Amino acid sequence: MSNYGIKKTVELSYQETVKKVKDELKKESFGVLVEIDMKKTFKEKLDKDMNNYVILEACNPSFAFEGIAEEPELGLLLPCNVIVYETETQEVKVAAIDPEKALGMSKNKRVNEIAKEIKSRLERVIKSI
Repeated sequence: MSNYGIKKTVELSYQETVKKVKDELKKESFGVLVEIDMKKTFKEKLDKDMNNYVILEACNPSFAFEGIAEEPELGLLLPCNVIVYETETQEVKVAAIDPEKALGMSKNKRVNEIAKEIKSRLERVIKSI
């Protein structure tokens, strides 16, 4: 598996995990801007079946504002995606983008500090699931 972010296999059901992730993101001052049900999208658009898979586009407005103020094109790398999916063996996985890797293209010291803080918050979210 690729190392794009912070990940964990959980003991909860898929639906319980999605709800718990949203609750934990809220505790860390993230809002979910968009929820993309990939299973539904692929079925509707391609008539293809897949396991449960959701992408939650999460944003912490304070950090987003500060980051974009530092580098206007930083918006290309926002928001922070968090995924919940079910494997073929019904294991439920949750993962969040590693903002230090995603924002690591920036040479701006403050942007890198923001990425570090966001990563610590996302790590707490994943750990708490």
